[in-house]
This record gives sequence, C-alpha cells and structure tokens, in this order.
Amino acid sequence: MSSAAFKHGASLDIGRLIDDGPWTTMQKVVVFLAALSIVADGFDGQLIGFAIPHLMKEWGVGRGDFAPVVAWGLVGMGIGSACAGLFADRYGRRRAIIGSVVLFSIATCAIGFASSLGEIAALRFIAGLGIGGALPTCTTMTAEFTPLRSRTLAVTATIVCVPVGGMLAGLFANAVIPELGWRGLFKVGGLIPLALGVVLFFRLPESPRFLAHHHGRWPELIGLLGRMSRPVAAGTGFFDSREQDVAENAGVRALFQNGRARDTFALWIACFGCLLAVYSAFSWLPTMLSSEGLAANVAGAGLTAYNLGGALGALLCAAAITRFGSRWPLAVFCTGGAISAFWLMGLNPKESTDLLIFGVGVHGLFVTTVQCIIYSLCANVYPTNVRATGTAATLAIGRIGAILSAFAGAAVITAGGSFGYFALLGTAMVVVLLALWAVKHQIPGVRRPRLQPSAEVTR
Repeated sequence: MSSAAFKHGASLDIGRLIDDGPWTTMQKVVVFLAALSIVADGFDGQLIGFAIPHLMKEWGVGRGDFAPVVAWGLVGMGIGSACAGLFADRYGRRRAIIGSVVLFSIATCAIGFASSLGEIAALRFIAGLGIGGALPTCTTMTAEFTPLRSRTLAVTATIVCVPVGGMLAGLFANAVIPELGWRGLFKVGGLIPLALGVVLFFRLPESPRFLAHHHGRWPELIGLLGRMSRPVAAGTGFFDSREQDVAENAGVRALFQNGRARDTFALWIACFGCLLAVYSAFSWLPTMLSSEGLAANVAGAGLTAYNLGGALGALLCAAAITRFGSRWPLAVFCTGGAISAFWLMGLNPKESTDLLIFGVGVHGLFVTTVQCIIYSLCANVYPTNVRATGTAATLAIGRIGAILSAFAGAAVITAGGSFGYFALLGTAMVVVLLALWAVKHQIPGVRRPRLQPSAEVTR
C-alpha cells in the first residue's frame, strides 16, 4: 500500500500507516530490542528470590527479616512504573527504556558489595525503579511499532520475556552461586544487562506514533519512516485518525474519560491480584519449598518451572486472542490459575516432589500468561498520548499487590506452609477472573476475510 493512500490534505495518517501497513524487518528489530530489555528486567528482578535461601544461611537470619528487603524492591517498582509512564508520554519511550535498563543494572551489580540487609533493601529499591519502569515503556514501544493484526502477539511475546528472564536467572543462579556465591550472582547479573543498555543507546529509535504527536519532531519521524520502508516527502505533516479523543499531554485524568473509567478500575484490580500471585512466586516460592525440606537446587527448579510454564502459556493464549478476542481466553487462563493453585494445596511437597514441581509449572503457565495479556489489554484500551501512562498506572497499582506479597508470602508460609501459600495464590486468581471479565473494551479477534465466489486473483 502506498503512502499516498494515507494522505489527508498535506498530512499523513500515522495511525493507518502503522496499523494497516506491513511489519518490516526494522520494526521487528525494535520489538526484539524491547523484548531483550524485558528479558533483562525479569532476569535482574528475580535474582533476589534465588539469593534469599543462601543469605539466610550465611547471615543467620529468618525469612521474616527479608520481607522489608523484598518489599522495598517492590515499592521501587511501583514508583518506577508510575513515573516511567508519565516520563515516556512526555519525553519519549526511548529515553525511558534506556534509563530504566541502565538504572536497574547498576543497582543490581552494587548489591554484590552490600554488607547488611539495610543496604540490600536500599539497592533493591533503586533497582526496582528501573525494573518497574522498563515494563510499561517496552510494551508501549512494541505496540506502537507493530501493525494492529499482529499487536497482541507482539506485545505478549515481549512481556513473556519476564518469565524467560526469570527462567534464565534460575539457570544462571544454579551455575554461578556454587562458584562465586550470592555476591557473584548480583555482580555478574548486573553487568550483563548494562551491556544491553549500551546497545539500546546506539540502536533503539523513538516510537513513530509518539513522534507524530510532537510537531517539532516530524523531521525525525520522516527519517524513521524511511528506515521503516515507508518513504515520505520532506515537510509532510502527520495526524492520527485512530486516536483523536485525547488531548496532548492529557495525563492521568484521561484514563477516566471517554468511557474508560470502568476499564481502568477493572484493569487496576486485575493487575493488583495478578501481581500479588506472581510476586508471591517470584519472591517466595524457592523459600517456601526450602521450608518444606526440599534441597536448594530443587526449590530453585520450582521457580524455573513456574517461569517456563508462563513463557509457553502466554504465546498459546496470544494466538487464541488473535483469533477469538481476549474475553474467553483470559477467563479460561484465570480459571486454570485458580484451580491449579487449589489443587496444589493438597500435595505433600516431600512425598510428591516431582508432581508438585510439575503442578507449579502448570500454575505458572496460567498465571504468568494472564499477567502478560493484561499489558496487551492496556495497549488496546488506551490511545497513544496516554498509552504509557495507562499501562504504567495499571502496573503501579499492581505493584501494590506485589508489595503486599512481600509480607503476605512470609506470613502464610510461616502460618500455613505450602497449604496456606497455594490458598493465597488461588484466591488472588479468582479476584483477577472477576475483574478482567468486567473490562468492556476487550481485544477483538482478527479474522481473515473470506473471498467472495466471484473474486479472483490475477496472476
């Protein structure tokens, strides 16, 4: 389709140009870089879960002593999520992504030099600012570089890199801790994403839809479109016919305008419950399994299985949503997350270890998938000028659930062991199911139009 088809007077419709156009190699490279950033995010974000059992043994402290450490990291993630969205909508997605990756890399590396729980808590807070900021900005960047027909799959494939990063963190921890200890885990684990930050600085462009909404950066957009195999004439103006109901820099109030209030509240509740469940696993699953008498490597395998299940499930669910829309696939996966958790309540970890690890993987398949699709849903509900803000606000509320998991996880493990732990996860997913069902603007299915009997293709 030629660029001329999108002209409106002296302007070009960037909405149709991106939504209905081809998905070029250059655009896929941008999505790949965003995905790598999320891999690094999930990798650094979950290192603490693998380190806690070793720190407890080396420093002679209890699991309750680590609740503030975990909580401060999650507080940082919540603040980082909220601030990064506002920053990205005002100053650009590129700056927000690069700044987030560099920040959490340096802070994670510094944890390897910490000498007290207080220092680890402070550094986890700083790392959390970057970890929290990366998620909403990377999903926004992916959504704005991807045609509408492939957007759900692309955003989901980007977010699924959180459990992929966690899975890699588990493999990395098993290899590094025996040789370098928990300090080496953080030192090396922080340097790897820092190298990615350098690559992003030189290779990651700004979002075309963001540039289209900032008149002073139209020359930059014209150059970017040329790299995207969509050459346009110098001096061309831009508008977005798909997103005209939000004023420039509308901010948080726009999340409740034009019929979005119900969806905003529903997304907030769903993200709260989902991240309560997810971070109860990320932060406490190895510790819970260790408290049930399982070896440290077996406990670590539980979190690895959880992440692996999530990576597989998210791609499966994204394919289903592309075909059928989001309402019913999300309902099925939320229900599966609740049922699998309630089923795990009845297993004895020592007597049914292999079955337990398998069940944890199945639970991760359902729950982590729902977390991933929530971000795709945000990209569908919110237009460009508030997309990063809307996604970030949803994630920030979700982080409150994650912060609660820091204390709730330790409490239920201490009081009820694996039974209480899995009861918490199952109840949270019931709440998520009800909230996501209430979302009005679900992702529509994309069906290929059938050719009429009289239609023929000329060869």
